[in-house]
Amino acid sequence: MRSWVTRFWRSLAAGGLIWGTLFFVASLTPTLIPRTYLTQGVLSGACFAVGYGVGVVWRWLWTYMELPEPRERLLVALKIVAAAVCAAIAILFLWWAAEWQNSIRRLMDLEPVTSAHPFEVCLIAIVTFLVVIALARLFKGISRLIAERSGRFVPRRVSRVIGFAVAILLFWAVANGVLVRYALRVADSSFAALDALIEPDRPQPESPLKTGSPASLVGWEELGRAGREFIATGPTAAEIAAFTHADALEPIRVYVGLRVADTAEERAQIALEELKRLSAFARSVLVVVTPTGSGWVDPAAMDSVEYLHRGDVASVAQQYSYLSSPLSLLFEPEYGSEAAQALFAAVYGHWTTLPRESRPKLYLHGLSLGALNSEKSAELFEILGDPIQGALWSGPPFEARMWRSVTEHRNPGSPAWLPQFRDGSFIRFMNQEGGPDPTDAPWGPLRIVYLQYASDAITFFDYRDFYRRPAWMDAPRGPDVSPELSWYPVVTMLQLALDMAVATGTPMGYGHVFAPEHYVNAWLAVTDPQGWSADQIAQLKQHLAARARPCDGCL
Repeated sequence: MRSWVTRFWRSLAAGGLIWGTLFFVASLTPTLIPRTYLTQGVLSGACFAVGYGVGVVWRWLWTYMELPEPRERLLVALKIVAAAVCAAIAILFLWWAAEWQNSIRRLMDLEPVTSAHPFEVCLIAIVTFLVVIALARLFKGISRLIAERSGRFVPRRVSRVIGFAVAILLFWAVANGVLVRYALRVADSSFAALDALIEPDRPQPESPLKTGSPASLVGWEELGRAGREFIATGPTAAEIAAFTHADALEPIRVYVGLRVADTAEERAQIALEELKRLSAFARSVLVVVTPTGSGWVDPAAMDSVEYLHRGDVASVAQQYSYLSSPLSLLFEPEYGSEAAQALFAAVYGHWTTLPRESRPKLYLHGLSLGALNSEKSAELFEILGDPIQGALWSGPPFEARMWRSVTEHRNPGSPAWLPQFRDGSFIRFMNQEGGPDPTDAPWGPLRIVYLQYASDAITFFDYRDFYRRPAWMDAPRGPDVSPELSWYPVVTMLQLALDMAVATGTPMGYGHVFAPEHYVNAWLAVTDPQGWSADQIAQLKQHLAARARPCDGCL
């Protein structure tokens, strides 16, 4: 064991240790989401490995250019000094790490932590680093073996290129073709099995006005877990009337699960027929909802609009995947857009045949991956002749095309985390504190609102963070972004990638968890409900906040 440790120590590069330490300490600084010692340890170990790789490449370039190198004895001394200095720097930054995390936690009204758990972080980081180094050396060994074999037939440098290229292809084939596909099949089966479970606390509705009832075109078991939650948990007419002290209608909610039909077009047609059966087109407001990857529809969003319009609302959603949003986005991104387009085409096609003076106002809504796919569901040039009334898209992913274009072309002086776009008559942005546009500013015929939080990495991640400082870090910063946050090449991108993975672990109203009171502000701007005073709106926000349900594996 001791000889193995000695050989491993001797194999480490002094420059790699220095660069790795720099990346390690940079990873301890805050980004958007508070971290546990487990996530911090994995992140720090990965960053150390990347930094170590930078140092190894630098050493290789030095040798390749045939620059003078120090003697072996001096190299050993330099490595010892480098290790000692790196350890001292790491200890110092680990001491500050708790306060850095508290700079985020204070903004999110979380209890401060008293320790960053430095020993646990270091242990997890070391294990992570060793795993990455083992994979890197395995890659190097395979590349060298193939180069030696091919070197019998081709020049030495050509054989090295061949070895490197074949090793890349081999690793990619194993990772993407075997491991990923197997993991995807397992995940899909697991999520499908979970989706099929019937919750004992959600019996099949008896009212013919409910999707999934005996009178419905869709069976209760065909709705899936997310669909049954969507149908069973909305406010009733009695609850809305009791709060508003006025007459209310029973909100209409239609949901079509993946088991209903084989294709998105068939499921969309069934959804349309279910809307007709329930007389949904006689309501004042109709919302076409694109759910998240798992099929979940945010209750905070739908409860808000149903209360604001006193139940005179119909909504419809179609499931397109069993996988969570990140997995669905990575491995089957076309499914969501196809389903969203099919549902919108079916609903919009019928809506345009109705008399304009009596048909409902038509809106789009989506959260996260649902916002991305809802954006794609309606091409503006196709509806200009008979436009819908608007859309509310919350937490749009960084890949959302229209969101990105509008953000990049925002008015000069407006922040990237809450832009202003031209005169605000077409697109507006809102967060916890409302929006920068005056509430009485005139709208055009089509109203689009993006609800987003500055602490949401799913919205503000960018691959270009690898080499450039993102604009949302400029002053003034968002109200939920730590003033201690700094940009570091490579490291910041890795930090934000981790933030995306844990974005739903925040309190409601931060990260990627949207609060009903903020949805109220957004729906007020988009749908312009009448008859609400400022005091009544404040009471509604308190009421919805009290009945809000946390997001647990919902994306």
